[in-house]
Amino acid sequence: MIIAHLLDMDGVLVRGGQPIAGSVDYVAGLIAKGEPFQIFTNNSRFTPEDHAERLRAVGFAVQPEHIYTSALATARFVELQKHGSSAYVIGDHGLVEALRQAGCRITEFAPEFVVLGDTTSYHYEQIATGAELVAKGARFLATNPDATGPTERGSHPACGAVAALIEKATGCQPYFVGKPNPFMMRNALDRLGVRAVDTIMVGDRMDTDVLAGLESGLKTALVLTGVTKLADIERFPFRPDHVVECLADLGQIIVNQ
Repeated sequence: MIIAHLLDMDGVLVRGGQPIAGSVDYVAGLIAKGEPFQIFTNNSRFTPEDHAERLRAVGFAVQPEHIYTSALATARFVELQKHGSSAYVIGDHGLVEALRQAGCRITEFAPEFVVLGDTTSYHYEQIATGAELVAKGARFLATNPDATGPTERGSHPACGAVAALIEKATGCQPYFVGKPNPFMMRNALDRLGVRAVDTIMVGDRMDTDVLAGLESGLKTALVLTGVTKLADIERFPFRPDHVVECLADLGQIIVNQ
């Protein structure tokens, strides 16, 4: 029996900042029934407060505690690896703020970590500095492996694509903390206080969302409103438990389980 949801945001709830048809009502239904959920996103650009405010502006009645991001997971990972460490950050304020709140010092002078996240304005100088620091021995982390992200204009390069650039320049592979890493999944489940077997992961990507759910023992649902299209599923050696046109179509399937 499904009692909890992990809901991807971009491509499931919103596209280019606008709500996808039926998604506002679906989330409202979860809130009305008191069902536990997390909006579970690899988008590290914004703080939970910012994400919640952006979602409320387009109709979602959510609070910051409903949001769990790859930035939070990455900050938690860094804190567990070495409390009070230092990092050079390539990304937006959501990642910087999460690291600072976890006690990490942000610096470009001999940092222990280089942490790469999402931003809409990657600067070559920052990427070059990050590569130089990795080459000198800084540990290379990235918030997520997503090569592209959906926008109103189509897909745009994301964290995974820039990570590949630094990896190619340095020969050092990044450690991706966000989906599909089970580390992020376990943290979200702990926040909700639920078991994996009682939770469904709903996303628009086979390579992160569905894979993350599969490897962590959750039920999975793929919605076709984002990156992965129906014909793309055949390229993967695994399958989601459910495939639906949009989030609104999932409710009756779960009820009938």
